[in-house]
Amino acid sequence: SLGGKDFFFSLAEGVGLQSGHDLGTRRILDKAAQSLLNKLIRSNLVNTTNQVEVLQRDPNSPLYSVKSFEELRLKPQLLQGVYAMGFNRPSKIQENALPMMLAEPPQNLIAQSQSGTGKTAAFVLAMLSHVDPSNKWPQCLCVSPTYELALQTGKVIEQMGQFYPEVKLMYAIRGNKLEKGLKLQEQIVIGTPGTVLDWCQKLKFIDPKKIKVFVLDEADVMIATQGHLDQSLRIQRMLPKSCQMLLFSATFEESVWNFAKRIVPDPNVIKLKREEETLDTIKQYYVVCNCKEEKFQALCNIYGAITIAQAMVFCHTRKTAGWLAGELSKEGHQVALLSGEMQVEQRAAVIDRFRNGKEKVLVTTNVCARGIDVEQVSVVINFDLPVDKDGNPDNETYLHRIGRTGRFGKRGLAINMVDSKFSMNILNRIQDHFDKKIERLDTDDLDEIEKIAN
Repeated sequence: SLGGKDFFFSLAEGVGLQSGHDLGTRRILDKAAQSLLNKLIRSNLVNTTNQVEVLQRDPNSPLYSVKSFEELRLKPQLLQGVYAMGFNRPSKIQENALPMMLAEPPQNLIAQSQSGTGKTAAFVLAMLSHVDPSNKWPQCLCVSPTYELALQTGKVIEQMGQFYPEVKLMYAIRGNKLEKGLKLQEQIVIGTPGTVLDWCQKLKFIDPKKIKVFVLDEADVMIATQGHLDQSLRIQRMLPKSCQMLLFSATFEESVWNFAKRIVPDPNVIKLKREEETLDTIKQYYVVCNCKEEKFQALCNIYGAITIAQAMVFCHTRKTAGWLAGELSKEGHQVALLSGEMQVEQRAAVIDRFRNGKEKVLVTTNVCARGIDVEQVSVVINFDLPVDKDGNPDNETYLHRIGRTGRFGKRGLAINMVDSKFSMNILNRIQDHFDKKIERLDTDDLDEIEKIAN
């Protein structure tokens, strides 16, 4: 099968190529880049205490959930692959999804789950289970929104199928040029919608009537591109009625839901409730300064007075973030910097180092930090308050930034830097929105700072 390296072109560069292009494309790349980033930085599954809701297509049929992989009666070489990947028991989403996906006759599924819940492994297991290796033609088709996300899924297939070498994989992605008239012999094909559609329709490398399992991954990212939406529907229409349809999405706003119902007839639905972000366990403070130098001094005073395991500092622009990281380094702090022009792989490496405690402070702009989960962050500092493009408070971003310190029931600390009438107004509006008091902190008074840590 085809190695992914030759095609590797980073999403960040993709964004660069289209810098003058419409914001829509940029937003989609951001969304896809975020998703890729989460896959790259996750070494293990998120430990979720969230509830799973299951809506069955036929409420009368018994609902099975499994607590071990053995109960699924997998082929031994697949069970071996599952254990080799370090999965000891099924994750929340896998407990309910796998019995449905592996049932005979197979059942259709729409599933909501965030990154890190084990959904890729679940649908990969379904694909590998339904394949008949003695038939040398494509039987499972998986479409992903970008080339890089397709490669990540491919990696999981290769790992999980490592003891099942007779099953082969092919990437249907731009740049993978095959000879005319070729009939694919690989049983699993993963790719992006445009290329997959071409291979089924125009080039006839794939006979869609022989497909047994169709997976559409990251539906929320997919529908952000009109072309992908149409192509996905066209692929779906070519498949036989008996084909199992599986669709996954991290979020389920109305538009995603409508799309999902068009792709997946008579579905079972599984939803993993999101962890509620809350400010209840978080102490919030603000510090009044006159300029960025004073903000920096306040930051140093805070660091001098309390022991901080790990902190994230948010800046509004790349320039401020770069300057601040430099100043903190001069003071002897171990600093990691995340910035928009970095490639996804570089960002992943930075986050990894921070997560492993090699750096104690992560300075970042807004764009980079969306969707990143680092569990041990105890303090979040808004060097600049989050505002939207019109200069209004961005409450959702505020909650998401700060919410990460008080997660998993821990107490967190948030410190906001205010340096003008404008930012004071933003702070007041954020305070009113959440109806939670943000206390003033005098960073020149070391005793006062020490108090907030207790």
